[in-house]
Amino acid sequence: MAENAMEAGGERFLRQRQVLFLFVFLGGSLAGSQSRRYSVAEEKERGFFISNLAKDLGLSVGKLAARGAQVVSKGNRQYFQLNHQTGDLLLHEKLDREELCGSAEPCILQFQIFLQNPLQFITNELQVIDVNDHSPAFSENEMQLKIPENTPPGTIIPLGNAEDLDVGRNSLQNYTITPNSHFHVLTRSRRDGRKYPELVLDKALDREEQPELRLMLTALDGGTPRRSGTVQVHILVLDINDNTPEFTQSLYEVQVLENSPVNSLIVTVSASDLDTGNLGTISYALFHVSEEIRKTFQLNPITGDIRLIKYLNFEAIHTYEVDIEAKDGGGLSGKSTVIVQVVDVNDNPPELILSSITSPIPENSPETVVAVFSVSDLDSGDNGKMVCSIENDLPFILKPSAENFYTLLSEGELDREIRAEYNITITVTDMGIPRLKTEHNITVLVSDVNDNAPAFTQNSYTLSVRENNSPALHIGSVRATDRDAGANAQVTYSLLPPLDAHVPLASLVSINPDNGHLFALRSLDYEALRAFEFRVVAADRGSPALSSQALVRVLVVDDNDNAPFVLYPLQNASAPCTELVPRAAEAGYVVTKVVAVDGDSGQNAWLSYQLLKATEPGLFGVWAHNGEVRTARLLSERDAAKHRLVVLVKDNGEPLLSASVTLHVLLVDGFSQPYLPAPEAEAADAVPAAPLTVYLVVALASVSSLFVFSVLVFVAVRLCRRGGAASVSRCSVPEGHFPGHLVDVSGTGTLSQSYQYEVCLTGGSRLNEFNFLKPILPSGLVQDTGQD
Repeated sequence: MAENAMEAGGERFLRQRQVLFLFVFLGGSLAGSQSRRYSVAEEKERGFFISNLAKDLGLSVGKLAARGAQVVSKGNRQYFQLNHQTGDLLLHEKLDREELCGSAEPCILQFQIFLQNPLQFITNELQVIDVNDHSPAFSENEMQLKIPENTPPGTIIPLGNAEDLDVGRNSLQNYTITPNSHFHVLTRSRRDGRKYPELVLDKALDREEQPELRLMLTALDGGTPRRSGTVQVHILVLDINDNTPEFTQSLYEVQVLENSPVNSLIVTVSASDLDTGNLGTISYALFHVSEEIRKTFQLNPITGDIRLIKYLNFEAIHTYEVDIEAKDGGGLSGKSTVIVQVVDVNDNPPELILSSITSPIPENSPETVVAVFSVSDLDSGDNGKMVCSIENDLPFILKPSAENFYTLLSEGELDREIRAEYNITITVTDMGIPRLKTEHNITVLVSDVNDNAPAFTQNSYTLSVRENNSPALHIGSVRATDRDAGANAQVTYSLLPPLDAHVPLASLVSINPDNGHLFALRSLDYEALRAFEFRVVAADRGSPALSSQALVRVLVVDDNDNAPFVLYPLQNASAPCTELVPRAAEAGYVVTKVVAVDGDSGQNAWLSYQLLKATEPGLFGVWAHNGEVRTARLLSERDAAKHRLVVLVKDNGEPLLSASVTLHVLLVDGFSQPYLPAPEAEAADAVPAAPLTVYLVVALASVSSLFVFSVLVFVAVRLCRRGGAASVSRCSVPEGHFPGHLVDVSGTGTLSQSYQYEVCLTGGSRLNEFNFLKPILPSGLVQDTGQD
């Protein structure tokens, strides 16, 4: 019934607290932010319902789970568990109040409720209510007392007390003794609340009538149902011994450092007896002390010295109360109490318990919660005060969040590319002497965020490729790196459309998207395309993707794939040109000039001229650099009239390419003659010349008779020759234009400009001169290569 009444009182207390909570909520305070005390009776089974935290905190069950609610107990043991589906706070294990708190009352277990988003700590308490699960127990089965027969009524005789581990009303309440014809028992209380019995003599003893008595001492607690413990009291009635031992002090108080060595002298008690002989001989003994005291202290029965036989621990027991009994030889005894106060020394380093840790944490995130931990120190006073710290050179800070709870936060944004891992040492130092400290290492990884665009090794690349290359030729590579990690650092390459729409980039170049290798898709022609530019994009695979660009310039290197082409004299004319040279020409006389071009550039277009064949070697020479054909010496009458020269034109490329041209040279006596037949005309007149010669012979033979006739014939023949020369075709001028591929597009060949000329000999003077007409520049004939 008492337990039911207690539970009913607890329910009324909960209802009152809920009403108070409602008023506080209506007043505008933050729901769930106040400390609460719950209560539960000890020995409840695992899973016992304590309270609904969701309701107490004013949160829905979903909100409670979303905020990552945790219940953290002090120390390493977890006494509670939270059902995230219902929000119920349950027991994690059966609680034993005596094991948890000993004789302390009330028995309070502190725990914290840890909520995230936002971070919040709520300190709560659980009171463990004692149940009457222990009976009073005496340390011995029988007490033996020796009482002189002359002991007057009313004499008080101390008895050994019983121990009851329960507290409050469930603890030991009183003592009774039976039968009680000579005695009754008094129940006394010590300063620490423990109760002990005293036997009071009601009726004088008579050893001759009754030398001994056997009584039953019963210890009763106040629980429901009441529990009890008994011990037999054996009383021996002695002859007269009228002086009892008396201590010099009824109470001894000493202070002992908890780190005192074993066998240290604590205190020496002393008692005296006025009797003599055996009745005055005193011996000391521990009087009805607990087993813990017997294991800790040793009393010398003769000297009264009390020594340590076990190390003290302030954190376990602060104070010892030791009862000392002094007995004389006649059986009389006196009692004194020794209070031993244990003085704390700084012998316990601080403890750090990590509640939660977040790793990795994303870079560029401001003030992120990295870890939550609690610290504790079993020492007291300054020895139990603690200071937490971390290294100063780290971008992290410590913030106290609740009693002995700390939060480790990132200070500002982190940069994984500068540092991807942090080893944080949390140092907890107490304020004792000497100072003790505990270090705890936390490794925090920084996860990557795509905040770095790929960077090319160069802003621009210049690649060279020789013309006439094979398709799919690897012409070079571009490379970009990304300081990020994972997919954020995986770079893919692509080509941007060219700015110049006339450049068919898609058919010229391709790029490997994985490694940036560039390939020529088709054979390139220097004469058609000397250089082109395009841009390459390097993009990562992050979200969002970042990219950068680089300029690539491809230079087509000329290959000697064009042989020299002779512009003059033309080799495909219907009738070859014949160069006329007067026999009176000086040495070095310019006969003609061979004009040639080369479609290549550079040294591939450097042309040189060489006289390959001649009808009469040594008569003519060719200047190697400009192609001018000159006489090498003075002409004579012995030199043949007709000459055929073959001039070789070659470039300076590798391999060397060449072309040849044939020149016809006719030596004449002078340019004052009315006409000079061409070689072909002379050959054509060879047939009609034979009868004319006959006529001349006949005329000469008959000079006298036919003189006049001969003169007339001679004049006629001369007239015929003039008509034949007029009918012979002179140097023909080709019609139309030269094909475009014969134009020197580089400007580095023999001709310094890209021109075509119409060339012909003068028709009237028969002198060896050129008529250079205006240049012929049809649209589309000359390629614009982009260079001047």
